[in-house]
Amino acid sequence: MPAYTKSDLQRRMHGAVEALKHDLGGLRTGRASTSLLEPVTVEVYGSHMPLNQVATISVPEPRLLSVQVWDRSNVGPVEKAIRSAGLGLNPISEGQTLRLPIPELTEERRKELAKLASQYAEKAKIAVRNVRRDGMDSLKTDEKKNEISEDERKRLETEVQKLTDETISEIDAAAAAKEKEILQR
Repeated sequence: MPAYTKSDLQRRMHGAVEALKHDLGGLRTGRASTSLLEPVTVEVYGSHMPLNQVATISVPEPRLLSVQVWDRSNVGPVEKAIRSAGLGLNPISEGQTLRLPIPELTEERRKELAKLASQYAEKAKIAVRNVRRDGMDSLKTDEKKNEISEDERKRLETEVQKLTDETISEIDAAAAAKEKEILQR
């Protein structure tokens, strides 16, 4: 059986793009987004749980997040978790609801976030290039085992390169869109 499979390479490259989109979703842009609170974990019932498992998160206004805590006894721990998450958010408690006004980003902070977005993109590109290298290596292995001809290997290498180029341009587009979103006022 050949070591090279196109579907495996596509799946792994797509995984790198999905990971990038998840990372970029957590970057604050000055607009409220529920993905902003995804990394927050709350210590309740003797364990650490993701915030979305103890509360409902919504966006009632463009610059406001609302966190509706299900169990009244968890309001304190949820508030503490949000404050200590390093997101620069200050929850305002109103019974079982926490209101999180999203502060304006300073120009300096915008530039830091844009730089971070390009670092995430570079990390994703490296992952894609590693997948490409693995694909090229398996093609050479297949050729050595006489499972494919030299012409077939060259054709498939071109296919792998095309897949790599498409994935990298998708990464660039996602990062550019996020940077534009961060830098615009």
